[in-house]
Amino acid sequence: MSTPRQGPGRPREDRIDHSVLAATRKLLARKGYGALTVDAVAAEAGVSKAAIYRRFGSKAEMAFRAAVHAAELPSPVDTGSLRGDLRALARVIKASMGNPLAVQSGPALIAELAKDPALAERFRESALGVEVDYVRGILEHAVARGELAEPPDPAHVHLLMAGPMFYSLFGFQQAVGDDLCERIAQTVADGLLAAR
Repeated sequence: MSTPRQGPGRPREDRIDHSVLAATRKLLARKGYGALTVDAVAAEAGVSKAAIYRRFGSKAEMAFRAAVHAAELPSPVDTGSLRGDLRALARVIKASMGNPLAVQSGPALIAELAKDPALAERFRESALGVEVDYVRGILEHAVARGELAEPPDPAHVHLLMAGPMFYSLFGFQQAVGDDLCERIAQTVADGLLAAR
């Protein structure tokens, strides 16, 4: 969902990015986060450790990108209503958080964020920043349609949408179903529309 950082020197090759992320996903699925090493990813991907560190500052950043935020977000869907747009957003969040690799690796990656404030900040700026921008687009559509007088804080709306799914997956260890996505989207839409 976010673009890995570009270090100094020659431009990165997309082929290497894809190889590193594919190798990371393969090793995470086979061995789990605890056994994942940059050395093993480099060997599996057929690249140098330096190539990996030019893209990712740490093993945790690499694993987040591969497991949780592996795909680019689509453009915000304009369904014609805030409720519909939030339903579509809920499905995007569910797909990102609920993929088997994210569910398997999530608790260990969350622990990494708690131990490393700099990593947590980079995660907020990159992956979460992209998601908040996605929400901003949804809210701007709602303003343009006249559903909202002005856009609320997109970071707050993102938290309201993603928080319950996150807690269900990683707190209760329960899968997020379509019914939960629907209820979350409906509740958030009701609150936003009532506040206008």
